[in-house]
Order: sequence, then structure tokens, then C-alpha cells
Amino acid sequence: MSAAVAIACQSSNCPNGHPPSRLECPTCNKLGIKGSFFCGQDCFKANCKLQKTHKIIHDIATPRQPLLDDPNINKDGTFNPFGTFRFTGTLRPVYPLSPMRKVPDHIPRPDYAADGIPTSESRRAGQPPRILSPQEQDKMRAACRLGREVLDIAAAAIRPGITTDEIDAIVHQATIERDAYPSPLNYRGYPKSVCLSVNEVICHGIPDKRKLQEGDIINIDISLYKDGFHSDLNATYPVGRVDEESQKLMRTARKSLDEAIKLCKPGALFRDLGKAIEPVARANGCSVVRQYCGHGINDLFHCAPNVPHYAKNKAVGTMKPGMCFTIEPMINLGSWDLEHWPDDWTAVTIDGKRSAQFEETLLITETGVEVLTAGTPREDLQ
Repeated sequence: MSAAVAIACQSSNCPNGHPPSRLECPTCNKLGIKGSFFCGQDCFKANCKLQKTHKIIHDIATPRQPLLDDPNINKDGTFNPFGTFRFTGTLRPVYPLSPMRKVPDHIPRPDYAADGIPTSESRRAGQPPRILSPQEQDKMRAACRLGREVLDIAAAAIRPGITTDEIDAIVHQATIERDAYPSPLNYRGYPKSVCLSVNEVICHGIPDKRKLQEGDIINIDISLYKDGFHSDLNATYPVGRVDEESQKLMRTARKSLDEAIKLCKPGALFRDLGKAIEPVARANGCSVVRQYCGHGINDLFHCAPNVPHYAKNKAVGTMKPGMCFTIEPMINLGSWDLEHWPDDWTAVTIDGKRSAQFEETLLITETGVEVLTAGTPREDLQ
């Protein structure tokens, strides 16, 4: 066995003439610094504790954590994955995202659940809107009733301090408890069971670890798949007390939807719905998003007809009994234009101002329209 080699005392002013030494600095030993030996406690204390010259070596050798100096990374380990992106407003994503939630094997699921590709939608693209049989209409009613239940459960959880990911967990659990599949989950790769859009987010906000704050507004967009049919509805809610401008925005969004629903009946034109929506928005100093529209819904999540929400659109088609579709106007405080975050889902207002939305699934009947997802009117929207 070889013996340890003695090293001269490292003290810069050793009174003993730097003799061979074996007293090693414990901090250097932990940091892996070799050769930090002193001939005795007096030299060690004089060099490390009094003059502090030796401690400079510790500071240099101590491993740094540069990520903690990154403004996009928080001390709790959460981070903004798009740090160099020029956000239009004050909202920021808070990652990491939780894993995609599991759906029990016994629950029937749409064709895209496994690979994210809605093959059935692609195969039927370009076909006219389906006319549902009475039995299919009953299945739509059942799915929409459950969708409303889940939305009400999610809305009851809104409070300052809860994260949008926690709301996603609530929606997911409420959905599978009803033996239904959360329609957004893995639809074209979407990673969550609900879309949650806060403040300047227009639609398709991905639930993450951001905590809701007093004064926020949040849109909860619920879709579920039950017995072969989808439901789709959403509403925007205040988080605690909100300013009057946000309250007015929500009332305007709800009223614009209600005015459009009044036009729905056999023979009505889909292109005329925008004529009812846009005047309500403009009268209240708001604008109507043009890039997203309502859609047909039945055994497919999205299908014909397309339902634009702005005036002077060129939508084709006439409403007929047995048709199911959504109306879901997105109303902005500022410009109608938008852009997307780098996640390719989150649509935000181009100017960072707030947006609100309400959505219902409708069935055209022989005499008018049935709002399949109808809920109890909210007092704060009157």
C-alpha cells in the first residue's frame, strides 16, 4: 500500500516555513480541490477565517446553477418554456406540464384517442351537415347534459390560488366518472382534457401550473364523448372580483351569443348569425374574432357546417331539422386579430387585451331550436 505524499503548508504567511503538512481543508475536500493542506490549526484559521484569501478558491470551485439566474425559471422549478417569445400581454405559461391523464380502458373513445389523428373527420370532410335521427338526437341530448354538469363542477372550483392544471384534473375526473371521454384529450395532439383560456387568451389555452389571480377572467371549454357523440360548451367566469371593463366584456360575449341563438330555426342561413353577433360587440366597443368559428358536432368533434361569428361572412348552408352545431363567438376588448404562442395551440389577442367567449351546442328542431347545453342563467351576466 502506498503512503500519502506530504504537501507543503499552503498558508501564504506560514510562521513555520511551510513544512510538509497533512491537515486538509474539509471544504476543499468536498469540492474535489486537491492539495489544500496546512501545517496546523493556526495556519488554517489565519488563512481561511481571518484573511479569507483561501475562501476565494471555494467560491470559484463551487458549482453554479445558472438556470437560477434565468428570469424564465422560478425557484420552485417551474419555468416559462418560451422565454425569447414576444408575448402580447402579461400572461405567461408556467411549465412543466403534468403528464397526459389516463382514461380507464372500459370507456369508449373517439378514433383519435390513441394517435391524435381524427381520421373520421378527414374522411367526411366536404360532406354536407348530417341530419340526426331521433335516436341520435337523444344521444346528443344525453352527452350535452353531462357536459353541462362537468362545466358547472369546474366553475365551482374557480378561486384565486388554484392552478389551471388542478382544474384540468377536476374536469378529467368528473368526465370519466360519467363514463365519458374528454374530447380534447389528444385531439390533434392536444395534451389536456379541457381548454382553459385566461385573460388575453382567446381559446385553446393549455392548463399548466399558473395560479389564478384575483381579477383574472377564465374561459372553461368543456367537450366530452359519450355513447358515440360529442358535446361542446364553454363559458367565461370572473376570478374573485374583476374590473367593470372585464365584467362588461363577459356580458357582451354572452349577449352576442344569445342574439344569434334567437335567429336559429329551419330555413335560417348560417351566414346571418354574424349579423346578430357583431352589432352587439361593436355597440359595446368590442370586436369579433374572425379566425375561429362554430362548427357542426355529432359523432364527429368538428364537422360541417362552419359557423362564422362576424358580419358579411360567406358561410354556406341553411339550417334544417336534425342538424347539430355550435355557436361560440369570441369577443375582444381590442382588435379582433390574434397570434399563437409557440405551443401552436394558445391563441391570444394581438394587442394583449382581454377576450371572453360563451358557447352552446344547438339542435335545430321542426319548430325552432333546442339549446342542448343550456344552463341556469348567471346573475352577473344580466
